[in-house]
Parts: sequence; structure tokens; C-alpha cells
Amino acid sequence: MQEFSLTDAQSQAIVDMRLRALTGLERSKIETELAELQKKIEEYRAILADKNKLLTVIKTEISLIADKYGDERRTSIGYDEYDLSMEDLIPDEACVIARTNMGYVKRMTPDNFKSQHRGGKGIKGMQTLEEDYIEDLFMTTSHHVLTFFTNTGRAYKLKAYEIPEAGRTSRGTAIINLLQLAAGETITAVVPVKIEDIKDNDYLFMATKNGIVKKTPCKEFANIRKNGIQAMTLRDDDELIEVKLTDDTTEVMMVTKLGMCIRFKATDVRPTGRSAMGVIGMNLMDTDEVVGVQLNTQGDTMLIVSENGMGKKTDISEYAVQHRGGKGVKCYKITEKTGNVIGAKAVDDTREIMLITTEGIIIRLACRDISTLGRITSGVKLINLDDNVKVATVSKVRKNPSDEDGNEAEEFSEEDNTKAADTSVAAEGDADNSLDELLDAAMKDNQED
Repeated sequence: MQEFSLTDAQSQAIVDMRLRALTGLERSKIETELAELQKKIEEYRAILADKNKLLTVIKTEISLIADKYGDERRTSIGYDEYDLSMEDLIPDEACVIARTNMGYVKRMTPDNFKSQHRGGKGIKGMQTLEEDYIEDLFMTTSHHVLTFFTNTGRAYKLKAYEIPEAGRTSRGTAIINLLQLAAGETITAVVPVKIEDIKDNDYLFMATKNGIVKKTPCKEFANIRKNGIQAMTLRDDDELIEVKLTDDTTEVMMVTKLGMCIRFKATDVRPTGRSAMGVIGMNLMDTDEVVGVQLNTQGDTMLIVSENGMGKKTDISEYAVQHRGGKGVKCYKITEKTGNVIGAKAVDDTREIMLITTEGIIIRLACRDISTLGRITSGVKLINLDDNVKVATVSKVRKNPSDEDGNEAEEFSEEDNTKAADTSVAAEGDADNSLDELLDAAMKDNQED
């Protein structure tokens, strides 16, 4: 044992071998195997000693695994259909849906947000990826059907409760895990409706960034396949940006990023099928594009917000009704201080709005606190922004009509915002919306927003 440097276990293994096995061992074969093992040991030690080599090996092996097992998923998680459906067990309650520019979506309860006065700093509304921001935020109910429209003019549907619920600062779920979007498709508009409430004269009014509009009966979207349907045919350089639920009594207002606005009757646009391209709704300048589409039934004033946090309200009566296809009138005075217009909402003083920045910061403001000014003005400061931060979008919610408990309401800002507001939210008695009132408001506003 000592002469050959054998351990007890090795010696015992040799003793246990039959004589025929011992004589069959070839010395050259053993020496070759030893050399190969020593070579592998040296290679493995070299890999473990070099981080770059180790990462290269890991990437290569992961790629091999992906190529071998990366077939399409053949199973799906669904609901079994018994006497009671899954929907019957889900309460029909108010909820807030948030969607980011990079395609994340989540469902939240309305009590995540409370009111501030204009000029505050806001609260973190969603943990976003780098260069991502909240693009759309609206209130609905859990049983509503959400019709998602994409930049390519396609439509998809999803029940609100099918969107996973998450906390205020959670990133949410990638929309591609919920909808079968094609490559290059992004969500640009979401319309919540209840199928049983659709009437014969209800239409989906669509608008593109180049000012093209069309109107299609809602019933043509009652049965949407899982892989979506074509809602509007677009030119190569155009995108669908907004979809509204309308009827024959409404008037449409389109606002552009360079501060122009046109108002015309919805009846100026005749109903067409899903695959139609549409007609000219607004004649735009070369560098201009549409950033907002609103209806006269949504409020008595037009709120316009700029990318640098400025904004104002203007009476809708100041916008004269004209025929579609015109250039419109000036609705906002753009300066270096204001930046371009990023959104417009028709509101009244019972409304509240939410401003969402490119950093995912949200501030909720009462519309009554925003000045009502003339058409050709720039407005007042709505939110204080840090350097290189812009307002990404503006959304609206309903204000709680009364709050009698007098309890102090928690503001969005973690800092002292008294310099930005004349009085605190607590002094106004602004508390969070109750669930029942939010449910009533959401049901009432489905056809408005």
C-alpha cells in the first residue's frame, strides 16, 4: 500500500476484484484516462479562476438548454366551468388600472391615492424599469371588459379582474403575458365597457396622431378573438392614439402638441366597418400631431397640460363648433417654460386629475384648484419637476363629493408642500374616496372616459 500510495479503500477494492478482472486491465488505458482527467481538471480550474470564462460557459450552456427545451408553452392556466363561474366569485368593485409605456399593467384599489393641491411633489405610484413611465391610469370596475387598442390599429379584450392586483409601487405584469400581441405592437388606448349595456347607436370613435378619425359601431367589437381583431387600417407613418365611446349626440375635440384644437360633431364622421381607414378629422401642420381627444359630454372646461408641468382650464364654450377637417383654433400658448402640450381632458369642478411623470411620480389634484383662463394662455404650475423630468400623461378620476369626518388626510408628498398650496389637504377635509362612491362614479363614467 505504501509503495503504490494506495488508501485502505483502494486496496480493498483491488482485493475484491476477481483475478480475471485484474489481468484484463491495460496499463496504457489507465494512463490515458488519467491524462484526460488531469487535463479536464486544469480546464475547470482555469474557468473557475477567470470570471469572464465562467460567464461565457454559463451563457453557452443556457443557450444550449434554451435551444433544446425552448418550445412554445402548450399548457395554460384557466378556470374550470362548473355551475358557478370564476367571475361569479369575484366581487364587482371599483379598481384602478395602471399601464406603463413599456407594456406593464396592474390593478389597484382606489384607496391607494389621496388628494393634494396643485404644485405638490406627488407620491411614487409605480416601480418602473429604467426609462419606463406610467402612460395610462383610469378607474373602472372589476367586471368590466377592457378593450385594448394598439398602435397598429388592432383590438384585444380582457376582463379587469384578469389583470393581477398589485400594490401601489409594484411594477405589475407584462401585458404580453395577458394578451397575444404581435411583434412591435404597443397598447395606446383602453376602453372599459359592459357588453350588456351596449346600444345600437353606441360607437367607438378612433383617432390617429396624424388627425385621421373613424367611427365604428360597438357591436362589431362584441366578439374579439384571443389573437385580436383589426379595428382600423392605418397608413405606414400613422398610429392609433385614442379611442372614445360615443353616440350621435356628442361633439369631438382634438388637441395637438403645438396647442391647436378643433371641435366638430360626431355625426360629421359616418359609421364605417372595422377594416376601414377613416377620414381627415383635423388638418395638421407638418411638425404637429394629435395628443388628446375628448368629448363635450365629459366636462364643461378643457384642461390642457404641458410637458413642463404647466396647465390651465378653459371653458369649452370658447371652442366654436366647426366642420371636421379644419386646422382648428389656438388653445394653448407654448413657450420655452411650458414645453409642448402632452394631454388634454374635458373636466368639471367635481373632478380630480392625476399627473404622471417620466419618473413614475403621481400627483392627484382637484380641478377646482386649477385656474380657468382664456384659450391663448399658458396656465399655472401644476407640479414641481426635477431636472430632466417631464410630465408623461394626465388622467382624470372623480372627486369624492363630500367628506364630513374632518380627519386629516395623508398627502402624496413625503415632504412639506405648504409652499406649493395655500392650505393643506387636511384643512380642506379631503379624504380618500369611499369604495361605494367610487363604484358609483366608475359605473357612471365608463362612457365618458
